[in-house]
Amino acid sequence: MPELPEVEITRRGIEPHVAGRILTGLVVRDRRLRWPVASGLARRLIGRRVNRVRRRAKYLLLDFDEGTLIVHLGMSGSLRALERPEPPGLHDHVDLVFGRTLLRLRDPRRFGSVLWQAGRAEQHRLLAHLGIEPLEHAFTGEYLFRATRGRRVAIKQLLMNHAVVVGVGNIYASEALFRAGIYPLTPAGRLSLARCNRLAQTVRETLEAALLAGGSTLRDFVNSDGKPGYFQHQRLVYGRAGEPCRTCAKPIKSIRQGQRSTFYCPNCQK
Repeated sequence: MPELPEVEITRRGIEPHVAGRILTGLVVRDRRLRWPVASGLARRLIGRRVNRVRRRAKYLLLDFDEGTLIVHLGMSGSLRALERPEPPGLHDHVDLVFGRTLLRLRDPRRFGSVLWQAGRAEQHRLLAHLGIEPLEHAFTGEYLFRATRGRRVAIKQLLMNHAVVVGVGNIYASEALFRAGIYPLTPAGRLSLARCNRLAQTVRETLEAALLAGGSTLRDFVNSDGKPGYFQHQRLVYGRAGEPCRTCAKPIKSIRQGQRSTFYCPNCQK
């Protein structure tokens, strides 16, 4: 699933093609996404200007004067900017047309979404209760320390709780915990302030490294130019079960947490 770095890279890629432009067409080939695309969306938006493109957690927000188009890439989606439109493929479900440029949503599994929110986007039920952004200054060790007090849940699962901090998915939670030297099953409430400070730092470092690498392409993700990400080649633990740790050479191990695979070094992470 595209996580925060992949969505932010997509935002940066499409913004120059969209911000300040007027939507001239909207083509919906298949409304059957995670939630059906509203049948009256074209009538509402054609002729309207996109003021800016934002990201909140894993959601792309295209702000119009009257509201916001909320786009989620689901598990396998991508949003590409095409200056020379190509014939649509089987999984190309939605086109947003801006003159000679279009944004094309490709979603093989149809778990993505294109939703309209009148007024402030943050009032939408999908965004209203989201936690803090991990790349903002407010995400600190002190914040993490307060959020973990009295919590018995494993720290990796807390990092993936979007009511606490948004966008830190499975890949980047495993990587950040390795960098911080923290065992992923550690009860969140047992972390000291010093360890929370270190973890907040490594979450930020991991996400920033992924941004520089263009995100991770495990199966389907491509950025707005149709290019894959390369962070998967820099991973220290994720997907490396049985391979030697790059710090101590002990084998990386894998466990299941909340129906997701977690990768860690039993020697480096305590």
